[in-house]
Amino acid sequence: MIAPLLRLFRPRLALLNGVAAVAGYLLHPAEVRVLSLGALLGGVALLAAGGSAINQVVERDLDRLMVRTNRRPLPQGDLTPRSATVIGAAAVTGGLLLLAAAGGLLPPLLGAAALGWYLAIYTPLKRRTSLALAAGAVCGAAPPLIGWCLAGGSPTDYRVMFLAGLLYLWQIPHFWLFQRRHAADYRAAGIPLLRPPVGETGLVWLWMAALTAAAMLLPAFGIIGQQAALWYALFPLPLAVISLARSERFLFPYLNLFPLLVTVTLSLGRF
Repeated sequence: MIAPLLRLFRPRLALLNGVAAVAGYLLHPAEVRVLSLGALLGGVALLAAGGSAINQVVERDLDRLMVRTNRRPLPQGDLTPRSATVIGAAAVTGGLLLLAAAGGLLPPLLGAAALGWYLAIYTPLKRRTSLALAAGAVCGAAPPLIGWCLAGGSPTDYRVMFLAGLLYLWQIPHFWLFQRRHAADYRAAGIPLLRPPVGETGLVWLWMAALTAAAMLLPAFGIIGQQAALWYALFPLPLAVISLARSERFLFPYLNLFPLLVTVTLSLGRF
């Protein structure tokens, strides 16, 4: 039973969302409260895991058609749609309660809004247009906002908006490269693939240049402290070099680590 639940919850992706929320929390200048930080990480991870479960219920017809997803618990018959929905709803409820207990009303409201956008907007939209990636990336920009607000900040503060924008930019090339790797699966499921006028490669590398430039602006605008800025200055450089070299072999793994590197850098400025 553990293996189907792991495939249902996709814990690595859930944890990545939690890490992004921690980045938003650490960006805020308020005193770090370890219990609140733990509740934030657990709450956002549970919310993402529950969203993954419910999404797999909605997309179980597509998952059966793709090699990448046909071993998930619903196509394999390990779980019924009803049981997966109940499990997902329980995880979502637990995540929202953790966020509410640690940070009041605003963090769970932001989390619920992000989940609603993911399930009600992005999930049906990706069956119709390749531009759904741009809409889906909005959900990935929500975790730092949740963390920032749980620490006591305003969601409209320019510092957290900049960080959320950076994570939005990160997701676009990440998912485009992922889509290219699994193009045969997407075609088999009838999911539209990106066909930009400038070519897929040109658009991916243009977005990578924007991401690299935005990453370098965090220390330039004083959004992170001087101590953290010294370390952070090293992180976008490999991104820029790999982008210029157009080496997808190294770019995709580095992109996966990018949110974690941002969080580590913010931590260096707080502890």
